[in-house]
Amino acid sequence: MINLKNKKIAVLCGGTSSEREISLISGKAVYKAIKKLGLNVVLIDVNKNIAEKLKKEKIDIAYITLHGTPGEDGTIQGMLEIMGISYTGCGVFSSSATIDKIISKKIFEFANIPTAKWTVIEKLKPFKEIEFPAVIKPASQGSAIGISIVKNKKEFEKAVKLAFTYDSKVLAEKYIKGIEVTAGVLNGKPLPVIEIVPKGKFYDFKSKYTVGQSTHIIPARLPEKILKKIQNIALKVYNEFMCNGTCRVDMIVDKQNNIYVLEVNTLPGMTETSLFPDAAKAAGISFENLVLEILKSATLKK
Repeated sequence: MINLKNKKIAVLCGGTSSEREISLISGKAVYKAIKKLGLNVVLIDVNKNIAEKLKKEKIDIAYITLHGTPGEDGTIQGMLEIMGISYTGCGVFSSSATIDKIISKKIFEFANIPTAKWTVIEKLKPFKEIEFPAVIKPASQGSAIGISIVKNKKEFEKAVKLAFTYDSKVLAEKYIKGIEVTAGVLNGKPLPVIEIVPKGKFYDFKSKYTVGQSTHIIPARLPEKILKKIQNIALKVYNEFMCNGTCRVDMIVDKQNNIYVLEVNTLPGMTETSLFPDAAKAAGISFENLVLEILKSATLKK
């Protein structure tokens, strides 16, 4: 706490992405926690004048709770580095690499991280045939926005059309039936593995952010050696993508206990239904202490 007592902290939230409303909820929760810690903090809704706001407030540390662009794609991180302001979480590279699901897939394969078969779909360009059922998703959206599970060509065409409304590139990957799990990493240490049981067909936007629409089981109902393997994969992802502070790795485990990485989230949600705070709680870390640990990732940058 000594390093933070004399610092002015800005919680950056909101922004203009499709995840704006969730970001505002995360930001307010983090702001309240920092206030409880007795630190000097302001809440800033990010817009095109963010650099001027940070200068005016004389900010020392930025706590980023922006979901989607410009918070998760490396844009805000690059600006903060130019301004000489420390910030929480991952840097420019890991942020920009993980927000793009296609780039993430390429790194998974290069680093021998298990992932489902996939192909890229671009407008007016040929693409490889895919097996059904398949998952169709925009290349750079979070919170399950624009994602569909399809069983035939008709559903496929409709899903691709939807995904193209969010991004110019679309990822199509083989659907893996199994147990959906997520593993968080906090400052280089794995958190307990969570099993996600959504009420709907899959863990979509409604399941993620509506109380009662999904159940989080901690630890996941899997053999101990599989849980350990999931945590090791999450750590490998954290290291391969050169993450800092936090990351959450979403995976699926099939009937044969084969593990497939779905995607990486460098700015996990901090709402009352969010997975990362739940995993921290299961590890004995209160919400305020979780926020403090994440703040420490910013002080390490200078």
